[in-house]
Amino acid sequence: MPQADLPIPQNQRFQPRVAYVAYPTSLTLRSANAIQTYHTFRELVRLSPDSRAIIPRWGREPSRFADLPGVYHLPRPALGKLSRLHKSSLWYYGERSLFAAMSAATVAAAHSRGWRPDVVYVRELICALWWSCLWGPLLGLPVIYEAHELELRNPSRAKERWAQPLLQAIDRLALSRATAVASLTGEFRRELAWLGWRNSGVAVIPDAYDEHLYQPLAQAPARASLGLPPTALLVVYAGATFAYRGLDRLVRAFASLAERHDSALLYLVGGRPQEVATLREQARVLGIGERVRTSGALPQAQVPSYLAAADILAIPDTVSDVTASPLKLFEYMAMERAIVCVDLPALREVLPADAACWVRRGSAEDLARGLCELADDPLRRAELARRAVAAAPEWTYGRRAARVLDLAQQVLGRA
Repeated sequence: MPQADLPIPQNQRFQPRVAYVAYPTSLTLRSANAIQTYHTFRELVRLSPDSRAIIPRWGREPSRFADLPGVYHLPRPALGKLSRLHKSSLWYYGERSLFAAMSAATVAAAHSRGWRPDVVYVRELICALWWSCLWGPLLGLPVIYEAHELELRNPSRAKERWAQPLLQAIDRLALSRATAVASLTGEFRRELAWLGWRNSGVAVIPDAYDEHLYQPLAQAPARASLGLPPTALLVVYAGATFAYRGLDRLVRAFASLAERHDSALLYLVGGRPQEVATLREQARVLGIGERVRTSGALPQAQVPSYLAAADILAIPDTVSDVTASPLKLFEYMAMERAIVCVDLPALREVLPADAACWVRRGSAEDLARGLCELADDPLRRAELARRAVAAAPEWTYGRRAARVLDLAQQVLGRA
């Protein structure tokens, strides 16, 4: 079983008070960053009840975060909406800069009323930049930046040519000026050292899964509840359908599997309508339109039934390389199903080498090979599933929150 980079804190007499500053893109948990933010803070405030979260909210929009104790909803300074007039991610940088100042004012005001955090934990790049360089030093607070990717590699980054040196400066300052950095992967930690931006003060804290929602479930009842054939060979993908997720390759690979197995079905769970429509058209052209099914976006609580119904769960690609830590990886592991997975060192940090069928990145042919091998060998599927679920308990949100607090204790010199 892979070992966590940081131990679970054993001393419960002191748990740091954390100001958790985040910018979730969906307050109803329709995005991966919102899911991770919600569940991490839910467990964080359970372990350290005097912690607080600061997140933006547009008007009176519904918010699942309102269910959690210690959450401050600040008005969202929606400068990003101006991109309708002139399309540029720079509007969003300005929006998050304003929110960083608002969050600092909120922490300062709370201090005047008797609450002061021990550490500020920031999950968003632009907020981390301002907190690390300005607001943290001004308020005398250490800042931990949870880094998910370099902005220079972000598909949604500002594309203006003149802005590229600015993006590099933003990355470097946020990562080098933070008191400590929480990296999702060891690969990213090594890259920061190679760049010369951080040689110490970087802890590896991967993503996680909600063990209350994702756990082994019987296949037959799950299929019956979804109206799926009990004897079908079912491949399932659950997650976003952006082009860089490799879903087109998964559809092509499945076409090869469908030629060999008359009962094979592919279910794509999640995704935006236009992207799903493109994949469905691809399946039609390949002659497998009736064997590729889609659900569209679903509430998180409905996803486990689709995963439980599967024989094989697929991860054809990830958004990034060295920072790859997709939520679906952890959720798949917890469901006790065989996984076919793109082979990246960052993913092997979490999923044991003998717990998945690894395939070459970018190769639909290799992905087809992996699918066919697992389809033809139910005993291997069962063994891979057992190994994956055995490793899963290391990666719950409770253990993730404990690692965050352990890093905070280290920053404060009280580990």
